Amino acid sequence: MCFMSGSIEMENVFIHENEVGVWQWFFGKAVTSVVFHNPGPSDGFVGIAAPSLARILPIDLAKFGGEILCQPDAFLCSVSDVKVSNTVDQRARNVMPSIEGFLRQKLTGQGLAFILAGGSVAQKVLEVGEVLAVDVSCIAALNTTVNVQIKYNGPVRRAVFGGDNLVTATLTGPGIVFIQSLPFRRFSQRIASDIPKHER
Repeated sequence: MCFMSGSIEMENVFIHENEVGVWQWFFGKAVTSVVFHNPGPSDGFVGIAAPSLARILPIDLAKFGGEILCQPDAFLCSVSDVKVSNTVDQRARNVMPSIEGFLRQKLTGQGLAFILAGGSVAQKVLEVGEVLAVDVSCIAALNTTVNVQIKYNGPVRRAVFGGDNLVTATLTGPGIVFIQSLPFRRFSQRIASDIPKHER
């Protein structure tokens, strides 16, 4: 939250909908959420900003069949009926490059959600049977109707310890995919590589 009108009240609540609360704590994720209320007689406003250099994408879940899968930590905020849970994408096969490759946020409901994506964002509509190969870290969000198969393009040890384009996802439609050009992990690694070692 960057700013809000004087009539808005904030409340920090436990996320009861979270289905894997223990794992949330284990991996250092938040298990609480801030809820904004406007008890006043007139309309109020809240200004929300991304926690890092990223684009904010509005997702109307009603237009996505009430469910969408996102990259970890993609969810920023929502209006009305939106539930957030972390889920392991059981459809991904062949290799597990990292926990980030499978532990995805699932957004369900009929409300308006706002998610984060880095760099330029392309929205690709896949027809039935249409296939698209994407770097796994560049998938910002997708429909649950999209079939996902993940494979590595080199030795398993390289896929586990990182590297560009070592792990790709083969996506088969129908469905919608949001592709980001600059995942936060890649962005942070680039910044770290430019910092002299004596300054780290």
